[in-house]
Amino acid sequence: MGTEEFVEISKQLVVDYVNDKRDVTDGKEVTESDVFVVWLSKTLQNNKTLLSTTVSDGMYYEVTHNGNKREVYFDAYKKWENIKFDI
Repeated sequence: MGTEEFVEISKQLVVDYVNDKRDVTDGKEVTESDVFVVWLSKTLQNNKTLLSTTVSDGMYYEVTHNGNKREVYFDAYKKWENIKFDI
């Protein structure tokens, strides 16, 4: 799978997930233009991307393509805290 195709599939997975989980009282559905790639890597036949949305809910998403098994894995995360430590 090429990088552009993988990014397109990843964004669509995020759109589908967010719109499925959103509170209907929010009144807005997310589109692909609301999803952006934070980080992307392609190694041999495998792809991984981290994505987020313009929704200020602290969520981020990881999509992994296993080229050997032709499978895609989707993970959704929420950032709870960001703590600075001086070392």
